[in-house]
Formats: sequence, structure tokens, C-alpha cells
Amino acid sequence: MIQNLRRMDKTILLCLLGLMTVGLLVLYAAVYHGDIRVFQKQVVFWLLGLALFLAICFIPLRALGLLAWPVYIIALLSLALVPLIGDVHMGARRWLDLGVVAFQPSEMMKWALMLILAHWFASREPNTLINFFVPLIITILPAALIIIQPDLGTTLVLLFAALAMLIASGFAWRWILIALAASPIVLYGLWQNMHNYQKGRILSFLNPELDPLGKGYHVIQSSIAIGSGGFWGKGYLQGTQGRLHFLPEQHTDFIFAILAEEGGLLAVSVLLVLYAILISRMLTIAFHAHSRFAALLTTGITSIFILYAFINIGMVSGILPVVGVPLPFISYGGSALLTMLAALAIVMRVAIESKNQIPWQRPSSPLS
Repeated sequence: MIQNLRRMDKTILLCLLGLMTVGLLVLYAAVYHGDIRVFQKQVVFWLLGLALFLAICFIPLRALGLLAWPVYIIALLSLALVPLIGDVHMGARRWLDLGVVAFQPSEMMKWALMLILAHWFASREPNTLINFFVPLIITILPAALIIIQPDLGTTLVLLFAALAMLIASGFAWRWILIALAASPIVLYGLWQNMHNYQKGRILSFLNPELDPLGKGYHVIQSSIAIGSGGFWGKGYLQGTQGRLHFLPEQHTDFIFAILAEEGGLLAVSVLLVLYAILISRMLTIAFHAHSRFAALLTTGITSIFILYAFINIGMVSGILPVVGVPLPFISYGGSALLTMLAALAIVMRVAIESKNQIPWQRPSSPLS
């Protein structure tokens, strides 16, 4: 155990510490003039998440491979229960109430899907018809259950992350082109199942001024907050857009605007540098992973982190439609934070096991 602790990746630990510090500071600023209990809950979530992070760091990857199907099935059943007994918040039915705590099965599914896809691709030849369509079905089932909640952001993340896994697994480009050729059908299906407010967000994001008090309100207010921060920002706890509650969902989806307004370009640069270092380190770990399963799993997890950061910052800045995606380790939310820390712990486990490998020793199994 002590040896594993010593072999933990220091870069990931330092980035995680930095993101935790930034996240808690910005969240406190976002709720300072509102419900401070939100900040207190997030501190508890961080403590639980860090304990979970350490626990998963000591679980062998082989065991995670064996748990791939059970975890996926549990996540899929949880998603199937949401339309039946899920709680409704702000017009969306996405949560399951367990009495003690409510959680989003879609958050669990993101990482469960990466686990099952990595397990599937690692143990089979990539260029056969059956080995192409089975992962496709594995991906479409949860995506269909998530889009009806409705949760467009998570659905898009699932689909793009699955595509990244498909490419990384070494499938022939003809299969990938077939998947891309089918994308218009998938997009049409998504459009037909979207709620009117989701369609309005997509249609108005290029020109939010068309409906400044309706569909364009979110982007206009966040753009004002980001632009008014300048280089140095207005000062900690001095942001007007957040203090006067002009920003919608300022402690969750639009928390980046709080950071930009109070910390300016300087604070934004710090956050982006932390993300860049973390993601580059994760990609390096994937490249040097000791097994195909480890490499694919790390690649899938990294792709989700990239998508989350890109989509959230893009939608808050007005260059992407508002789809409701949290900013990794910064936005408030227990389900998202716990699952992200668990996923990062898996990457840490890959780093630990890769360091334990003798350089010339090849694993006997792709899941080793």
C-alpha cells in the first residue's frame, strides 16, 4: 500500500489540489449572497470524493475489467427507473432519490460506458461486423434513456466519447465512416425528441439578442459577466452579475462566468492551464499504459473530461448552445463530482500499475 502511494502520479495530485481550491473558492463566491449551505454540501462531497478516490486507487484494473458488465447493467437499470420513479427538478426528470441522497444515473453511466467499451474493444478483434454493432447498441441504449429525461448535454458527451473510443480502438476507417454517415439519422432523432426550450437554445445561440429576455438571456448575462471581468477581474466576492443574481444557475452550469467576472482573464488562464496540464498528463498515461484495456479506458475517460470542459466553457462564452454540462471539479453537484473523482482515480490506478511493470515484460492478457 505504501509503495502504491509513492507511485501515485504527482502531477495529477497537484492539478487535483489546484482544481479543488479554485472550485471551492469560486463556488463560495457564487453562493455568498445566496444559500451558503450549497458550499457546505460541496465540501462534504469533496471529502467523500477524495475518500472514494483513494479507495479506487488500490483496486486492480483486472478487477475493474471483471466488473465492467455488472456496473454497466446497474447503471442502465438505474436510467430505466428514472422515467418511472425519478424526481423532477426544474422540469427535468434526472434524479433518483435513495432517501439519504439523490443521484443522477446519467453521471454514473458516462464512466460505466467507458469501462464496458474499453473491456469490449480490448478483448476482441476490432474489424469484425459483430464487434462494431454490439458497442453501437451498448452506446445507443443509455443515450436514448438519457435524451428523454431530457439531458442533451450528457447525451452528446456519451456519443462523442464513444466515437473517440471507437477511433482509439483501431477500427478500420470504413466502420468509422459508416458511423459518421449514420450521424444525420441520430441527430434527426435527437432533434425530434428535444423539448421546445432545447430547440430554442440551439436556434438562438448564434443571435441571442433575438430573445434577450427568454432563450438568449443566459448567454447575454454570462457574456456581460465574462467581458466585465477584464484582465484582473472585479475582485473576489465583488462581482455584480453574481451578487445581483443576473446569472442563471451561477453555481452549476454558469459558474465559469463567476470566475471570469471576479478573477478576470488571469483566473481563467489559471483554470485553463490546470486543465491543460491534467489532460496532457492523462493522455501521456494512456500512451504509456501497460495494457490495451488500460490505454483505452484512460483514453475514454480523458475524452469525457475534454468534452465537459470544452462544452461548458463554450456555452457560457456563447460559442456553443446551452446544453447544461457541468464544469469539471468546479460546478456544484455531488453526483458529477463523485463520479469524476472516481474516474480520475482509475487513471491514477493505470499510472500506478504501469510504473509497477517491468519495461520488457508484456502482459499475458489485454486486460492485465
